[in-house]
Amino acid sequence: MSKTKILFINTEVMPYMSENRTSAIGRQLAQGIQDAGHEIRTFMPRFGNINERRNQLHEVIRLSGMNIIINETDHPLIIKVASIQAARMQVYFIDNDDFFTRRQMYGDEKGYYQDNIERCVFFARGVIETIRKLRWKPDVVYCQGWFSAIAPVYIKKAFAEDPCFRGVKVVFGMFDNAFAGPLHGNIYATVKREGVLKADIVELKDKMIDCAALCRIAAKFSDGLIITDETPEAENVREYAKGLGIPVLDATAEEIDIDKYEAFFEQFNTKPDDNED
Repeated sequence: MSKTKILFINTEVMPYMSENRTSAIGRQLAQGIQDAGHEIRTFMPRFGNINERRNQLHEVIRLSGMNIIINETDHPLIIKVASIQAARMQVYFIDNDDFFTRRQMYGDEKGYYQDNIERCVFFARGVIETIRKLRWKPDVVYCQGWFSAIAPVYIKKAFAEDPCFRGVKVVFGMFDNAFAGPLHGNIYATVKREGVLKADIVELKDKMIDCAALCRIAAKFSDGLIITDETPEAENVREYAKGLGIPVLDATAEEIDIDKYEAFFEQFNTKPDDNED
């Protein structure tokens, strides 16, 4: 097969976030896939607990400057980048003062942030718009965890005919980082946009949507599902994906098996072999 181009929409990547299973996979999987000879781009949110000076983040002016409208409010998109020298890998950061200056990732002592769904939407749109500016067409998009769950909807619906995303395959990864309690606000209205039909996200009209329900939406618009941690939410989404006939990869072993992930991604690379006449 020809070299696969994989876009990683990560929630966490070491060393920018403290070491845990999510951030370790965010770093090691992208690095391993790149070391295997594939072309990658890696994104994550610029959460407020990331030390920009220590990690040498800097703004990419040519990619920044766009406004993303969410619930009729303009939010400036700021793109930053840093390099993991040991991995020869760049990481792009989606930033915005309204959403990502807080010291905690998803909530504080008062509970989960009331605008988490808006933050998810901004993150997904920010990655998509940046890829469009880069004019880089991935073959596979890997979305890491619930914070990236809106990205599959937009890629497969709102941007389905965009030159950068036409025919792209999406893989969604489940992690042990479910949010407690339902999301707040009018989720359906926040996610809805041109190209996304009411029937596509009708499940989001439920005002008590939990993590499993949000991840089922992601699976609904994905071509593959990866279970990284065994949790009740993961089992729920696994059964849902099986019902849709979506292939599921069990990656719950403690060791991160790059070969297993690579083979799973490669099944979605339908480009002809570089060696073919």
